[in-house]
Amino acid sequence: MSLQDTPRSNRLHIGIFGRRNSGKSSLINALTGQPVAVVSEVAGTTTDPVYKSMEIHGIGPCVLVDTAGFDDEGDLGALRVEQTEKALQKTDIALLLFCEKVTEQELSWARRLKAAKIPVVAVANKSDLSDMDGLRREIREKLSLEPICASALTGEGIPEIREALIRSIPEDYESESITRGLVKEGDLVLLVMPQDIQAPKGRLILPQVQVIRELLDKKCLVMSAVTDKLDEALAALSAPPQLIITDSQVFRTVWEKKPPESRLTSFSVLLAGYKGDLAYFVESAAAIEALTESSRVLIAEACTHAPLAEDIGREKIPRMLRRRVGEGLAVDITAGTDFPKDLSPYDLIIHCGGCMFNRKYLLSRVEQARAAHVPMSNYGVVIAYLAGILPDVDLPY
Repeated sequence: MSLQDTPRSNRLHIGIFGRRNSGKSSLINALTGQPVAVVSEVAGTTTDPVYKSMEIHGIGPCVLVDTAGFDDEGDLGALRVEQTEKALQKTDIALLLFCEKVTEQELSWARRLKAAKIPVVAVANKSDLSDMDGLRREIREKLSLEPICASALTGEGIPEIREALIRSIPEDYESESITRGLVKEGDLVLLVMPQDIQAPKGRLILPQVQVIRELLDKKCLVMSAVTDKLDEALAALSAPPQLIITDSQVFRTVWEKKPPESRLTSFSVLLAGYKGDLAYFVESAAAIEALTESSRVLIAEACTHAPLAEDIGREKIPRMLRRRVGEGLAVDITAGTDFPKDLSPYDLIIHCGGCMFNRKYLLSRVEQARAAHVPMSNYGVVIAYLAGILPDVDLPY
């Protein structure tokens, strides 16, 4: 990815779902005008979901997700369907493909998409091969959806699908702001950015890049410093900054040194509001009070990096919790898409900022936690709570 590219986690995710050989890959190629997906007459050619970042006119930066057929069979087929289910959790808009007739599997997936509140564009596909009148009527009657007849071969319906996708973009998709309610044009913002050993040499981590870009777009004045230069940075300013954004790991240090006039938040807290349910994360932090040495905590990382010394999720937060609760506290770690289906063993879930996930996926985890009645919080929120400064942290509501 170049510096000019929109990160995948910030792109609209369009999932293409259907039975094997329903023409999913061919439709993707027709929509993009490029051979981005492998096409074959052999059923089951697409195995794991294929994520392709694209720019589509009228839609903008997006990710097209080519999934395995949800009617796949056998042990390997079951694993492929499981991956398709995970792709559903990341999907902002779904293209649901039908061929010849509406099966019980398609009805089941349509119900699942509706339950997940994912907008669905129904496509009666391969219109060049058969008459669509009966299929269209069946889709209307059984799913209450108005299907679009399409053919990747002839190009029929492709413009209509693009228009339907544009109409289906969630209303709040473009309205989200990382720093909403915290800054205005002309504000001076000081960024306190420890030189994280997890970041590749010469680069900033993604949350810092995203925040800086948004602040510049909002025409704020931005100054950056590492933690041990905070005093010098504040002394160099003619007036206190309106907002200080810090790495959560030094929350307490920065809080003790900040001018009384300056508001304070962290990159992780900002990402919690941008990607997840910040109000729920703040509410859930109070569950720390009920933890005992017989409790179990799940720490979920979005990244799958090889952990280094003093990793925040694997080392620092568990140490903070055990210092408060006791050494017997059990802490489990998951990374990437490895997230338990059964959350009932846990008394608290602590999630990273989720910069590598799209909002839909992180919110699906929040809903899973809610359904299991397990409190779920966030790295930055938990660190602020443990430091006793959460009431003083400014939240992007």
